[in-house]
Amino acid sequence: MTQVSMTVNGKAVSGDVEGRTLLSEFLREGQRLTGTHVGCDTSQCGACVVHVNGEAVKSCTALALDLDGAEVTTIEGMANADGSLSVIQQAFQDHHGLQCGFCTPGMVMSAAALLKDNPTPTEAEVRDYLEGNICRCTGYHNIVKAIMAASGQDVSQIAAE
Repeated sequence: MTQVSMTVNGKAVSGDVEGRTLLSEFLREGQRLTGTHVGCDTSQCGACVVHVNGEAVKSCTALALDLDGAEVTTIEGMANADGSLSVIQQAFQDHHGLQCGFCTPGMVMSAAALLKDNPTPTEAEVRDYLEGNICRCTGYHNIVKAIMAASGQDVSQIAAE
């Protein structure tokens, strides 16, 4: 076992990990941050996306040991300081961008990464960026609307598929 330390959602945390411990396991089991979901363990579904040093990372394939000293943000760290929903989270709620909610944390984290790099993406750019995130319930239409609304764009003209 090796001790790993990192900042998670602005708080210094540490824990003993084996060399094979995945970041998703460190967060869910070691830190009790269960908003990071694991759906596939193969980096296919995107439900486990978190931000590591400001970049979107699929935590089911990142080793916790390799992230010693990193800054990690999970879905639990996305809310505003007063506890209210972030703009992206509110847009998902307002535009019905979730159903069962399993993919939602990864979608929100991916959306935040996209909007950081591209503040006003086109519908095609949003769809392309979400290629690594799977949703089995919504058909993506409302997720795309939510992300575009979070960017401040008018979504009334986005046609349903």
